[in-house]
Amino acid sequence: MSSTSVALELKGHLTDVAGMPVRRMLPSAAKQAVGPFIFFDHFGPVRQQAGQQADVRPHPHIGLATVTYLFEGAQIHRDSLGTVQRIEPGAINWMQAGSGIAHSERVPPDLFHVDRDVHGLQLWAAQPVADEEKAPSFEHTGAEAIPELQLGAATVRVLVGAAFGAKSPVTTPSQTLYLDVLLPAGATLELPPLAQERAIYVVDGNALQLDTSELAPYTMAVLEPGATVMLCATADTRFVVIGGAPLDGHRHIWWNFVSSRKERIAQAAQDWDEGRFAPIPGDSDERIELPPKRPF
Repeated sequence: MSSTSVALELKGHLTDVAGMPVRRMLPSAAKQAVGPFIFFDHFGPVRQQAGQQADVRPHPHIGLATVTYLFEGAQIHRDSLGTVQRIEPGAINWMQAGSGIAHSERVPPDLFHVDRDVHGLQLWAAQPVADEEKAPSFEHTGAEAIPELQLGAATVRVLVGAAFGAKSPVTTPSQTLYLDVLLPAGATLELPPLAQERAIYVVDGNALQLDTSELAPYTMAVLEPGATVMLCATADTRFVVIGGAPLDGHRHIWWNFVSSRKERIAQAAQDWDEGRFAPIPGDSDERIELPPKRPF
């Protein structure tokens, strides 16, 4: 696409997580992060069959916050803090890994034996350098607590941060923006510079007009700082806006670990390999092992 308001267009790549197709937009060779968001996975939409195993077994994180948001389906989140949380569409779940946490994401027992639709986003927000070794935490914000606005024909949910006079209750360590927008066919929405860094990602199969250019489905447009963008939908379209303040320096990423220091990631890998992460109460002893190729 060609637009003076778009700095970069990211196509991402397809991968597989627990047998589910995933479109991974961040990190990319062209852009490591947008605001604090250093990882962007779009999983589904997919129809899973009754009895299909789709659990994400216990695995570790450091230096990041996982941000889970579902459009369809449900998950049971468990972590080494003892948290047990059912995640359903419309809620925001923010898990700060800090110095280290392990968690699992499983199909709820009541859905395992039925056909089920699964669709959602998982993002990672890199924690500020000063917070990388803070104690881990988990915050669940139910769908009913998320502000929802009607701007003309557009429906905007302010998942994280502040926009259009509304503020999400989700706690973040730095300026962060995350919006879920439904724009009906023929409707328009003016997007002001709500954060220093912003990107738009089209979640469904319809294209979105950005000023005079078209943004294809499942594509991310990184916007120019300070640009006001006019968005127009030629068909009913769902998209998200992410962004925030720029990261306070480069991050190293390997497997499930993010840090400003390579040696910290190497230590985390060794800690997981040697069983030094706290176990997940009530979960099984199974786990995801380190990749064969070790970091750095």
